[in-house]
Amino acid sequence: MSNDSTKKTIIVALGVCLVCSVLVASATVALRGRQLQNKKLDKIKNILQAGNLLDEQKKNDTDYIMDLYNKQVRPAIIDLKSGDIIPESEYTDKLNPEKFDIKAMSDSPEYGERIAGDLDIASIKKMPRVMAIYMVLNNEQIEQFILPVYGYGLWSTMYGFLALNRDLTTIGGITFYEHGETPGLGGEIDNPLWKALWQGKKAFDENNTVKITVIKGKVDTLEPGAEYQVDGLSGATLTTRGVDYLVKFWLGENGYGAFLAKQREVLKNE
Repeated sequence: MSNDSTKKTIIVALGVCLVCSVLVASATVALRGRQLQNKKLDKIKNILQAGNLLDEQKKNDTDYIMDLYNKQVRPAIIDLKSGDIIPESEYTDKLNPEKFDIKAMSDSPEYGERIAGDLDIASIKKMPRVMAIYMVLNNEQIEQFILPVYGYGLWSTMYGFLALNRDLTTIGGITFYEHGETPGLGGEIDNPLWKALWQGKKAFDENNTVKITVIKGKVDTLEPGAEYQVDGLSGATLTTRGVDYLVKFWLGENGYGAFLAKQREVLKNE
């Protein structure tokens, strides 16, 4: 067979492709564990950032992050309809805060449900009937509730965490850990300066009605109601609207409303 023959060229090409496929597959399998660990670490980092617990100078210190999380944060699974915390005795492989996957649970016939169009202000179509939440403790007393939130912006579904302080009215912080918004515009939801604007804002009024609003433009701090308002993102009207809607949805009766109502009763009796 000639070295220049078409047949030999095809055989060599196929051989190279096969070797490359084996190498890529092996690398993927070998890196899978590390990728999952990095994903978990990033999620924990965002939980801590939402609660303003993370020392930014140590944000790349894995041991520090895990130690802080294990000492101060207690995860739980709640039933969104009843507002009850699900006992650990009822945990399963899926129903577990350490492995909780919002996307998978939303798609699950057992744990997910579709949202009626007129109620779906966050444009997410589906949601879990249960949710993993995170309680920040200080001497076994709950100081914050860190709640997963998500909703659609301009280009993507934005996933993040919103922290409510012990009074269940004041916002402790917000982060977004996954989105596809335009860099420099809607992507400014990652900007620490914008996220800092949320700290200390009031999510609810005295009647526990959701009042927090992401406005178009800048908040006039001298105007009545400024405590319920956050600056919009310049040049990113649809992303701004998306953040506003997703926060309203998840703090409302179709999101964490039942859970927050029960926790308010608990706090009254303490």
